[in-house]
Amino acid sequence: MAEPITIVPDEVLTGEAVALDVQPLGFFLRALGALIDVLVAVIVTLLLAWVSGWMLGQNVVDPSASSILSILVIVLVTVVLPTTVETLTRGRSLGRLAVGGRIVRSDGGAAGFRQALIRALVGVLEIWATLGAVALLVGAFTPRSQRLGDLLAGTYSQRTRTPALPPNAPLLPARLDEWSRVADVTRLPDRLARRCAQFVRQADRMEPGARTRQAALLAEEVRAFVAPVPHVDPETLVRGAIAVRRDREYRALLLEDERVRGLLARTSTVPRGFPER
Repeated sequence: MAEPITIVPDEVLTGEAVALDVQPLGFFLRALGALIDVLVAVIVTLLLAWVSGWMLGQNVVDPSASSILSILVIVLVTVVLPTTVETLTRGRSLGRLAVGGRIVRSDGGAAGFRQALIRALVGVLEIWATLGAVALLVGAFTPRSQRLGDLLAGTYSQRTRTPALPPNAPLLPARLDEWSRVADVTRLPDRLARRCAQFVRQADRMEPGARTRQAALLAEEVRAFVAPVPHVDPETLVRGAIAVRRDREYRALLLEDERVRGLLARTSTVPRGFPER
């Protein structure tokens, strides 16, 4: 019997039952993007109102149709414009481009016209009629910062800007090549290893005096968990211990991966109903 698939809140299950790790846009970033879109809509409204006033003043339009023009401007700004922009840009807008977000379906697919229209119609109530109070209240208590329009349309705002890649792992100092073959760093505590790794990543940006003092303090702690202790300066010792630990953990992961692949290959070759001897 197949094991049930557990999906965490930040995962999306595709049609092939593959869980994708996705990151929804945070509440404050989404609120900032919405504020930018609202400001743009207000500017467009003022521009259209000025054009409508000019048309009425020049008798281009019958003055009795002023109320109709006002309704058209409101519908255009609150429903037609956001629906069109989201449909054509696949869930983006000026505010979402600024904060790095995009509206997608709950399954991770691109949102279409139906989702954009539902969001725009509900937005008339939760954004414009209540000055955003309903959207802020609902978004603050939903896992993906979804507003009411998202819940009804089955959408949420996905983060589109990926974080920067971590810097390259520090290499083993050349003078410790022979030492690394016999060094024992298995007793190095994880917390100390993380502190040493952070120091190695930031060492080039530190002031010389602070860099020397920090290296000496870390090396003093590292010596208690490393055997044999090489006769090198403190920073070289820290760099060497971290590099050896990292390389051995990486090799262990590769061996474990090969072992799992071998077990899977053997299992796939055994006919059903005939246990392997």
